[in-house]
Amino acid sequence: MILFLAARPVTAPPVRPAPRRRPRFRPLAPYRRIFAAPGARAFTAANLLARLPMGMFSVSAVLMIAGSRGSYALAGAVTATGLAATALAGPWTARMVDRHGQSRVAVPATACAVLGSLSLLLCVHLRAPDWTLFASYAATATTPNTGGMSRARWAHLFRDDPAARHTANSFEQAADELCFMLGPVLATLLCTTLFPEAGTAVAATLLLTGVLLFAARRDTEPPVAARPAGTHGQRAATPLRLPGLPPLLLTFLATGAIFGSLEVVTLAYADDHGIRSAAGGMLALQAAGSGAAGLLYGLLRPAGRLGDRFLTCVGAMAGLMLLPLAAAATGSAPALAAALLAAGMATAPTMVTGMGLVQARTPADRLNEGMTLAVTALLGGIAAGSAAGGFAVDHLAAPAAAYGVPATAAALALTLARSGRRAW
Repeated sequence: MILFLAARPVTAPPVRPAPRRRPRFRPLAPYRRIFAAPGARAFTAANLLARLPMGMFSVSAVLMIAGSRGSYALAGAVTATGLAATALAGPWTARMVDRHGQSRVAVPATACAVLGSLSLLLCVHLRAPDWTLFASYAATATTPNTGGMSRARWAHLFRDDPAARHTANSFEQAADELCFMLGPVLATLLCTTLFPEAGTAVAATLLLTGVLLFAARRDTEPPVAARPAGTHGQRAATPLRLPGLPPLLLTFLATGAIFGSLEVVTLAYADDHGIRSAAGGMLALQAAGSGAAGLLYGLLRPAGRLGDRFLTCVGAMAGLMLLPLAAAATGSAPALAAALLAAGMATAPTMVTGMGLVQARTPADRLNEGMTLAVTALLGGIAAGSAAGGFAVDHLAAPAAAYGVPATAAALALTLARSGRRAW
């Protein structure tokens, strides 16, 4: 009996499968992940503080100079001189950052730029000769590329994680849009409600404070990369000679022309329709569309080759830039505002993938210089686009037709992007 019982198989109770847990919907998980990195929140907050003045300086200078001297032509010439000086000095400053480190170069470069801003403020207030305004504003060209330095830190923190770098670049582009959207509003508010010099004074204070806090975060600063020697012991070639980078920078140049012409033409359109006060809001919609699209783009998992994604984004931007041209032809300001909002949605994804290409094509020891060259190309395009947009407004029958300038610049950007596709 005992043997019989021992031989009987023991049947275990049936195991019920564990209930499946539905995956939690976490739409912001990619952003939580990058900001979980040690020191990421601290250097980002400091960098945003330093970056906000980038959208304040030119507007503050125009309002300050025009209010004191009664000449928008003089104010425009002074700011154009500063832009040209930045295009020359910016890559050199970035090269020094790559060679000696962010904290060692950014602080003295910022101090020099702040002194230039304060000199401009004093020269305007004391009614110094006009040439002193040009000299003072030119000194601000040493302002370091704060956005580029922040992107370099992300690239170092997530050097082995392309998905995280994509999310970080998307956030940085949205931050750029936010700063250039809020900066002019803050500058205008300060200059018109307090005193004409208030915008420049506050912007200089924010810039210096932000850069000091940013440079103090040495824990996330990328180390100075060993620079490979070239032929006969010479240093490596400038990023301008890297394969695939020249057509990319030309694409950035054409993209900047879109921004510059769109701003001028929109201001002229609003003035022509008697809604000049609404022009700032209409441009803010374009920046808001870009910023929102940038944040959403960062939530997506990048697929395919980076060069192919960039070409797709530029193509979408070229297509959407036809919307303001069509909406302006109707004469409806609300339709134009909606078209600008939609047109801006391709801007941030284009810039995110474009900056990703710059990072991919540029060696680590030249990263800041490569990204600053991209920003310089954008600034040059903005200046050229502003001039072309102004010329079109003055010589075409209606300002609405001048929206053909940003549409043409977008088509040119697409052509240039297609020409560099093989190199990417």
